[in-house]
Amino acid sequence: MIKPKVHIETKDFLVTGESFALVWDETHSMLLTTPLPEAAALSKYYQSDEYISHTDSKKGLFNFLYQWVKNYSIKSKLSLLSSFQKKKGTLLDIGAGTGDFLKAAQNKGWVVRGVEVNEQARTLSERKGIPLEENLDNFIDQQFDVVTLWHVLEHLPDLHNSISKMERLVKEGGTLIIAVPNFNSFDAKYYGAYWAAYDVPRHLWHFSKKSMSTLFSKQMHLVKIKPMMFDSFYVSLLSEKYKTGKSFSLRAFWIGLLSNLKARSTKEYSSLIYCYKKQ
Repeated sequence: MIKPKVHIETKDFLVTGESFALVWDETHSMLLTTPLPEAAALSKYYQSDEYISHTDSKKGLFNFLYQWVKNYSIKSKLSLLSSFQKKKGTLLDIGAGTGDFLKAAQNKGWVVRGVEVNEQARTLSERKGIPLEENLDNFIDQQFDVVTLWHVLEHLPDLHNSISKMERLVKEGGTLIIAVPNFNSFDAKYYGAYWAAYDVPRHLWHFSKKSMSTLFSKQMHLVKIKPMMFDSFYVSLLSEKYKTGKSFSLRAFWIGLLSNLKARSTKEYSSLIYCYKKQ
């Protein structure tokens, strides 16, 4: 029996301190978190006040920066949607968090729906007038002009089945937009086991540009890849905290900047947005 090739060993810095390995999947040029937690056990790894995407908190440096970048990013996301869909249509956001993106899209004329498994985040979203479903299967007979996943694909158990479901949710001629971290970026290589975007075991899968071109069916045509420029700075700040214990570091800003500068030639940014058209 051939032993799996371990790419790197890291741990859960946020909640449990448990150790995990990232194993190379040669078929899809990606990394797999090992051991893979059972789906029923995943919720315990999100039970932290520091898990920012399930709150609207602005207390502390990381929360403030996250919320600031989130608000800036929403404008960029809406602009990206409009570049594919000139006439506002139907939008499904999978992993909608506290609903800010959907609220902004609704204000721009989109007909919005969303999915979020975390109860606290769903409650915050509903207070903003954006009710969310808990389960993707609630949309099994529906299709949308645009389906989005902003840093969500890496969290989904049963990856291949989840991808098949989301492909069926996109109308013919519609758009699927997925943002994920990129372990081939400079900041990932610099921080190694401390790279915050590994975020095991909440991140079950870790994608490369090659994997994002092989995981989807031939119906889904990859038409654009865009960088998320701010991610390298935020991820480097958090990585530096994991590595040194410092809550603020000028080095982190330098590494974030250097990562973006190097990516101008390599195109391997810290996070990438993949845009697919359904044929």
